[in-house]
Amino acid sequence: MHISLNGKRAIVSGSTAGIGLAIAIGLAEAGAEVVLNGRTQARVDEALKVVRERLPQARIIGIAADLGTQAGAQTLFDQVPHTDILVNNLGIFEPKPFFEIEDEDWQRFFDVNVLNAVRLSRHYAQGMAGRKWGRVVFLSSESALQIPTEMIHYGMTKTALLAVSRGLAETLAGTGVTVNAVLPGPTRSEGVGDFFAKLAEEQGVSTAELEASFLAEHRPTSLIKRLATVEEVANMVVYLASMQASATTGAALRVDGGVLRSIA
Repeated sequence: MHISLNGKRAIVSGSTAGIGLAIAIGLAEAGAEVVLNGRTQARVDEALKVVRERLPQARIIGIAADLGTQAGAQTLFDQVPHTDILVNNLGIFEPKPFFEIEDEDWQRFFDVNVLNAVRLSRHYAQGMAGRKWGRVVFLSSESALQIPTEMIHYGMTKTALLAVSRGLAETLAGTGVTVNAVLPGPTRSEGVGDFFAKLAEEQGVSTAELEASFLAEHRPTSLIKRLATVEEVANMVVYLASMQASATTGAALRVDGGVLRSIA
């Protein structure tokens, strides 16, 4: 199967590192014009450099904007009025005991992880429907279905994204626009890697030892017995953005390494 996205424009929110950057690279490799996004111009410029070094012919632009805010979203809308593919990747996580999660934390996680995706989808999906073709992908998580007790506020936002994704898919039924969610499992992204490295240093063990301990204690149902790579998650997103995925919509597709003990 050859995926070609020539002539299509894609926006990937939060794409200066980790899964988002891997998705941007995958979409650009398939021929799409890709809009990268980060909160600061420095991070955006670094990401653009990474992509251009790997794909010199890639058609890419960068937009510095905090999409966790209404003002940041408007900055994106003003500079990129329409798109064919929208990947709602932006998200934050933070392990924190439930009784220490303040109101402000709940609001911040909802604003960044959920409301930003709602704003972008509301703006761009209408244009897709008018043009009779489009792809919207939400980056959820296996934590949406298996809420982690170490960060319940994070799990809550990922569950909310599943509701938004399915509801939007039904709203756009028959328009030629597909809407899906992707559920990564534990993934060796920049944020997770930095978090594990810090913990490993504090505990006096190697990062590999810490990762193995994490899987054994917190994700014992993993069938691959390792962290996924960002490229493995990106591959699923690129497929969902393709012409070949035209009959896949309203779905939640797992790239979780078998963590979820479910056959559906």
